[in-house]
Amino acid sequence: MLASVIVDIPNSEVDRVFDYNIPIQMPLLVGHRVLVPFGSKKIEGFVVEIKDKTDIEESKIKDIISILDDEPIIKKEMFNLLDYMVGRYHLRKIDVIRLFIPSQLRSGKVKKLLKFAVGLNDSNAIKNFVDNANKRQKNHLQIIEYLQKNGEILLSELSKIFPISAIKKLESDGVLCIYQKQVKRSPNFAKKEDKKIELNNAQKQAMDIIQNAQGSTVLLYGVTGSGKTEVYMHSIEQAIKNGKNAIMLVPEISLTPQVLSNFKARFGDMVAILHSGLSAGERLDEWEKLLHGEAKIAVGARSAIFAPLDNIGLIVIDEEHDSSYTSDSNPRYNTIEVAQFRSKYNNCPVILGSATPSIESYFKAKNGEYRLATLPTRVNKKNMPEIHSVNMYEAVLQGEYGAISSHLAGKLDECIKNNNQAIIFINRRGFVSFLTCKKCGYTPTCTDCEVSLVYHKEDNQLKCHFCDKRYHVINVCPNCKSRDFRVGAMGTQKIVEEIRNLFPDVPIFRMDNDTTSTKDSHIEILSKFAQTKPSILVGTQMIAKGHDFPNVSLVGIVDADISLHQTDFRANERTFQLVTQVAGRAGRADVEGEVVLQSYKPKYYVYRYASNYDYEGFYEREIALRKTTNFPPFTTIIRILFSSEDKEKALQSVQECYSKVLELKDRYMQDFNFCKAVACPVKRIKTKYRYQILIKIKNENKEKIIKNIYTIVDNSRDKKVSVFVETNPQNLS
Repeated sequence: MLASVIVDIPNSEVDRVFDYNIPIQMPLLVGHRVLVPFGSKKIEGFVVEIKDKTDIEESKIKDIISILDDEPIIKKEMFNLLDYMVGRYHLRKIDVIRLFIPSQLRSGKVKKLLKFAVGLNDSNAIKNFVDNANKRQKNHLQIIEYLQKNGEILLSELSKIFPISAIKKLESDGVLCIYQKQVKRSPNFAKKEDKKIELNNAQKQAMDIIQNAQGSTVLLYGVTGSGKTEVYMHSIEQAIKNGKNAIMLVPEISLTPQVLSNFKARFGDMVAILHSGLSAGERLDEWEKLLHGEAKIAVGARSAIFAPLDNIGLIVIDEEHDSSYTSDSNPRYNTIEVAQFRSKYNNCPVILGSATPSIESYFKAKNGEYRLATLPTRVNKKNMPEIHSVNMYEAVLQGEYGAISSHLAGKLDECIKNNNQAIIFINRRGFVSFLTCKKCGYTPTCTDCEVSLVYHKEDNQLKCHFCDKRYHVINVCPNCKSRDFRVGAMGTQKIVEEIRNLFPDVPIFRMDNDTTSTKDSHIEILSKFAQTKPSILVGTQMIAKGHDFPNVSLVGIVDADISLHQTDFRANERTFQLVTQVAGRAGRADVEGEVVLQSYKPKYYVYRYASNYDYEGFYEREIALRKTTNFPPFTTIIRILFSSEDKEKALQSVQECYSKVLELKDRYMQDFNFCKAVACPVKRIKTKYRYQILIKIKNENKEKIIKNIYTIVDNSRDKKVSVFVETNPQNLS
């Protein structure tokens, strides 16, 4: 018998199956990980097929060396998903397979955690010892009684209760057996009591739509605080009762501990968590729980869509509008599309939940491609918090130069005096965004990435937020020798400093990428904030969605205009979503909520719709604009991204590819709205020069055109140039 194997080498030239002999009596199955000879090396590989024929000359076929796992680690469904993703996203097979299994398993660096456990031996040995025990063996009898009552226990735990000499004596007498046992490493989470809530009528109607949507997608559109999470949990509970499994996705790692706490309280050990914030051992053990059926619900960020579950009864994608569900680095894929493939394979529903659905998703719901379920009011029946706009241009004219306006400072003072909590949101991290010479306009930039450096006060350093390279702070302009610098827009550290000057006795918590870089830091910050009244939480986008703090009465949005300045057709949409989402953190329980939105153009239509929580109005205006300007969902944008440390090689690849794309354009003239080769807005990242070809096409023939573009890219490859094709990319920088 022969096995077709994909070797674990990320190289396009070997991204195909290789045939190997299966040694006699080797219990090999499809999905096994194996060790195979490859050239002069021994390489890990994955068995994708077992067959009895090959076109390869018999003398050239080598034997598989060994099986690396006790059982297959890739299920049948995932091989179907592999074929889909390779075709849909033009990926290498091995890059997709690597998504299916923890890197810790592949590397072999993380092993199963084995510890010594103690258990009782056969009953005859126990009876003989008990019958012949003397008065001095009281500890021995107590050990036997303890194990009879509690079952096996780790030796380290038992030795804390009883003398190790007594345990060893019982082992030598054959009463106890000491053996190695695998111990699962579990992530930390805040324990809480389950408060199962009776669904209201709107939630029950949403449940009915979900239950009747087998193999289909349901868009659950509900205002913040409308009880979407409870609909998710009731729907998952129903799937479990039907003997099926479930996947629950959230966009941010910072949301995962809270979701995990809720799910652990409801479903206990049936839940496993998958995200990049876990330790290597925890991630491997949680993944194995799902693989072996010990856990039935996978909770996590984007990567959890590849959980090794079969017989899936429901997939939930919360905050479906979030751009993090699209992978913008290799391997590039769209999580919602992957979920929809698994949904059809398992004939189960996909729930896309959001208070501010993406324009594309709501368009599909309006046109019948998705089913629509709505939760129009908050479960506590309270109104959404009122949003007050502050014109920062007028504030500056009145002599207010700080990040916190006098209006917001006054509202913070009221909040604190009422013993409540406040959230201050800013879409930026670091002390300030950049330094600029007032005399000549010089701004320090990263030598590798050509982007402005960010000043971090705590480290007194300039940092590049693309490659994380660090620089000394400059005091003298290298161009004109001036010492007079001004700072750009402020970040979280500067906001904290300014608030601390206003309210020196109030606890202030900061949550951004810098303060959450260590393991479990998300849990610690959120737990401390939740338990402290009054207090203020200052943070970036990771605090803008999903969190439920009952004592938050005030939300302040500092510099709301930042997301409007993105060179992206989704800038208005993202600004509306951001304002609505962060506003929804206020007034979620008994306390009334209010929001202060600081902007230099508060009358802009996006803020007008957001202040009235008028998603429908915003959608109608935005969809009309998209139709007029020929942007998605009415067209498809294709981006071919080139990057290389060799600038000339990159330019040559772009030119060769672009000439062939123009030939394709001539064949499909009526379908092309736009086609241009340009340098990327961020011209260098991590020493690599970046260029792109941007194409906008009509939807009618997009599959044919995209297939042709893949062929052009394949035929234009240079080993020194990385080339990727993206469809409707979330980030054009």
